[in-house]
Amino acid sequence: MNSNSNFLRLLAYTKQLTSHVNQGRHEQALSLFHHMHSSLALPLDPFVFPLTLKSCSALHRPLLGTSIHAHIAKSALLANPFVGSSLVDFYGKCVSLRSARQLFDEIPLRNIVVWNSMISLYAHSNDVPTAMSLFESMDVAPNASTFNSIIDSLSRFDSGSYRAIIFYRRMQSFGIKANLITALALLPGCARVGAIKLIKEIHGSSLRNDIDQNPQLRSCLVEAYGQCGSLDYAHCIFQGMEERDVVAWSSLISACALHGEARTALEIFHEMECDQVRPDGITFLGVLKACSHAGLADEAKEYVAKMQEVYGVEATSDHYSCLVDVLSRAGRLYEAYDVLTKMPVKATAKAWGALLGACRTYGDVELAEIAGRALFDIEPNNAANYVLLARIYASAGRYEEALKLRREMKERQVKTAPGSSWGVTQKA
Repeated sequence: MNSNSNFLRLLAYTKQLTSHVNQGRHEQALSLFHHMHSSLALPLDPFVFPLTLKSCSALHRPLLGTSIHAHIAKSALLANPFVGSSLVDFYGKCVSLRSARQLFDEIPLRNIVVWNSMISLYAHSNDVPTAMSLFESMDVAPNASTFNSIIDSLSRFDSGSYRAIIFYRRMQSFGIKANLITALALLPGCARVGAIKLIKEIHGSSLRNDIDQNPQLRSCLVEAYGQCGSLDYAHCIFQGMEERDVVAWSSLISACALHGEARTALEIFHEMECDQVRPDGITFLGVLKACSHAGLADEAKEYVAKMQEVYGVEATSDHYSCLVDVLSRAGRLYEAYDVLTKMPVKATAKAWGALLGACRTYGDVELAEIAGRALFDIEPNNAANYVLLARIYASAGRYEEALKLRREMKERQVKTAPGSSWGVTQKA
């Protein structure tokens, strides 16, 4: 068989390999690579190795990946930046960050793709300081992908939201235009800190750059506007969506529940069911919060039953906490206690705290003692639980128990927060 025929076969195989990898058919991709490697007389070109290494990462095949690395080294292809970046990415995901960094340092010619691979690995491993340090040492100009990985990592944490916004402004100072990935990475952080002006700026930019029709972006905008209390904007974007996925529906339901539009939230959930979109656990969390704000205890119990029996969604501690909260607010304290004792997952401090707070409202000392003791076990250093139970004792005229609790708190060396005080005053 002549070299021209082999070359055409290589092109055909490479096209098929690309299709397998892009469609997530990684087993078929590796099988095809093995066939290509063993049957073709021509050496494999640089386009084949990044595809194969991506499948090795997806299937977590470190041994195969390292053997491919040896083949690449023999073929003198390590200097190819696309092959190099693929190897760095593979080592970071399948072996270790240390191995990836060692390889990165050994690559003779590092273009932006190689730099981005290493920075992205650090960012997605939540090692933002090292990612930032590497960013500062770049000897090539960064691009949008460089900034996006760091913005995304920062936006995942409450403490990083403002830093993500600052880093985004730095991106703009480089004259780099934000893209869809930038918007998706930045919006959660903006919503968390209520940066409504920046949310509108991102929204406006998406309109100008013709990416506003992206369903994922629209769902993120609904969630961001909703969390900031801009329900009109959230509704407007939601109504303009041709295809509304579970994220968009859940975001609007949660936003309405969060900002006192409980009835509207439940109406939207009904529309969601009519539209035959299957709700998930996050959807029902929004629904239960709406029930809590509206005082709909019976409805909350029905939704928990429907969630499990109709939709097969497993109730988590957050769902049960919401149910305990709505029952407690309605004064149905023993029903709430029954939920706490029978729920299949461990009750959280939030759930017991809802019951303890309601016990103060309704003057139930016996249940308050049970809830308080449960909280002391879960949060032994939280002084607020001791203070609340002591006040319940004092309100019921049981001053000895209140003072005894004060002594117990001292014995356990539980300290109140700075600026707070605790006094037990007997009524005349």
